[in-house]
Amino acid sequence: MNIHLICIGNRMPRWVEEGYGEYAKRLPAECALRLVEIPPGRRGKGADMRRVLRDEGGRMLAAIPRDCRVLALDVRGRSWSTEQLSAKLGEWMADGRDLALLVGGPEGLSDACLQRADGRWSLSGLTLPHPLVRVVLAEQLYRAWSILRNHPYHRA
Repeated sequence: MNIHLICIGNRMPRWVEEGYGEYAKRLPAECALRLVEIPPGRRGKGADMRRVLRDEGGRMLAAIPRDCRVLALDVRGRSWSTEQLSAKLGEWMADGRDLALLVGGPEGLSDACLQRADGRWSLSGLTLPHPLVRVVLAEQLYRAWSILRNHPYHRA
């Protein structure tokens, strides 16, 4: 299974690239994590933010590979403990379909992305900066996999 992390934003700080990269490379081929960066729309004084969000959403939807299960990262989504995420990851891997995780920009995800999603996942009730979300997602997916494989990384 491939996990496609489809995010609005590019040109991340080095600490984001390094943090994300560290956990992404630890994941084995059975659940490889692949980053797809969607350039953000133009923001600035007088920008039509509805249009920006709609355009970003269209580009995100176009980046979703065929036959993927799609989860939208959304503060109003369902939150899981690490153990629950591990169980979900096991179900997704057994299903055999790829997984696409959608991470919006500063204004979140477009309505079209939320409607396309098979579910919504909230990492936290806190508002997290989108670059940090990449690192947290990669680490939690690695931790969930380590639980499934009885790897000593997760010691809780």
